[in-house]
Amino acid sequence: RLTRGGSKKKPSYRVVVLDSRKKRDSDYLERLGHYNPCVDPAEIVIDVEKYDEWIKKGAQSSDTVASLVKKVRK
Repeated sequence: RLTRGGSKKKPSYRVVVLDSRKKRDSDYLERLGHYNPCVDPAEIVIDVEKYDEWIKKGAQSSDTVASLVKKVRK
């Protein structure tokens, strides 16, 4: 899931493992990387090995994070 950071009108996001019942910016279990859409091209840094471990454990990825991981793997 993505948690928002950055300043007003200039978002940056952390890619984190978070319980689905928690609020977006609450404490997370593990940080997997970050995403900055404000630079050109967008900066995407994700630890794909940790991501795969969490998916094997049964974690579900949000659609946005799944598309970011797909871009990183290319």
